[in-house]
Amino acid sequence: MHILVLAFKSMMNRKFTIALTIFSIALSIMLLLGVERLRNDARESFANTISGTDLIVGARSGSVQLLLYAVFRIGNPTNNVSWESYQDIKRQRLVAWTVPLSLGDSHHGFRVLGTNLDYFRHYRFGGGEALQFATGVPFADVYDAVIGADVAKNLNYQLGQEIVLAHGTGEVSFMQHADKPFRIVGILRKTGTPVDRTVHVSLEGIEAIHVGWESGAPRPGLSIDAEQTRQMNLQPKSITAALVGLKSRLAAFRVQRFINEYPEEPLLAALPGVALQELWDTMAIAQRALLAISILVVLVGISGMATAILTSLNERRREMAVLRSVGARPWHIFVLFVGEAGVVMTLASLTGIAALYVTQLIARPIIQSQLGLFLPIHPPSTHELMLIGAAVSAGLLVGLIPAYRAYRYSLADGMTIRL
Repeated sequence: MHILVLAFKSMMNRKFTIALTIFSIALSIMLLLGVERLRNDARESFANTISGTDLIVGARSGSVQLLLYAVFRIGNPTNNVSWESYQDIKRQRLVAWTVPLSLGDSHHGFRVLGTNLDYFRHYRFGGGEALQFATGVPFADVYDAVIGADVAKNLNYQLGQEIVLAHGTGEVSFMQHADKPFRIVGILRKTGTPVDRTVHVSLEGIEAIHVGWESGAPRPGLSIDAEQTRQMNLQPKSITAALVGLKSRLAAFRVQRFINEYPEEPLLAALPGVALQELWDTMAIAQRALLAISILVVLVGISGMATAILTSLNERRREMAVLRSVGARPWHIFVLFVGEAGVVMTLASLTGIAALYVTQLIARPIIQSQLGLFLPIHPPSTHELMLIGAAVSAGLLVGLIPAYRAYRYSLADGMTIRL
């Protein structure tokens, strides 16, 4: 303990150099933990987005692409699914329930989802949790809207407010459905999924705002107001995708084969769990590369610490000589330098962890708004503590190099003045 106190006091005499060393190692540890936390939390966030759904059905493309646009509202479909095909799938004997999804519009950068009341009955997230309303009720009218928690918070919306949807999914759109405003009738509770960033309307509402539109634009000279549209047949001609629940999960492959071989149009049925695994397999190389880079950065920081201690050895020869002259043994000098490395690594680790939480507090809303990922703030996991322990151990091992050099200095060498 006395040696560690002595090491700390010696470090205070070189506080500027030590502070820079601690800062550089802290940044590297923050990067290492940040990459690991982002990787694990992002995967958990993706996995918790949908639960209890056996199949996701959409136009034939790739299962990862289907999962991204149907569940995570990322990207766009290659084609739509006809309403007749959707009804045919819904009528299959092994199908327990279906939820139609219609995408393609937005509101101030938030995706608009057209669906029906089955969405609120059957959609599950996390460990099977159902959607709950913070206030209000599900939509009942053609021009009713239910918004997610983030939409309400970011835009400061309340029940009863009117909103205007925009054509397309960009944050800025010049094609507004201003003639058919929607009224907010419900606000969902926070889920930590893309649901929070979604404006939900009925399928009839999606059809209503596109009456009189052709090729993504209103027909010139044609104006049909909201009340006239109510009297029309608003059954959709097509949808973007559908969520399917089966009476038995054992039938998943049979229904999947039926949909994938559907003769009327090219369709794809994806198993959510398999699609998620494919997504992470695609990103595995990038994840390993980021982890390897983070480890190399930590090693560079530790090497910088060893370099700084080695550089100061010649300046501290008299300090070592004085310690030896008052009774310190060579192994005391050895422990002094190892202790110094341990103090630096411990302070750097604590600083890196603190910096990680500060960065996470700042970056979490940005990541959630841009990517729709909810990254929870939680204490360091066992795996993260193991990484920190490995970094500290590596620092102590590297610290053995200058410690051994100091150990070999003799009292006579320390008292000799070299010209």
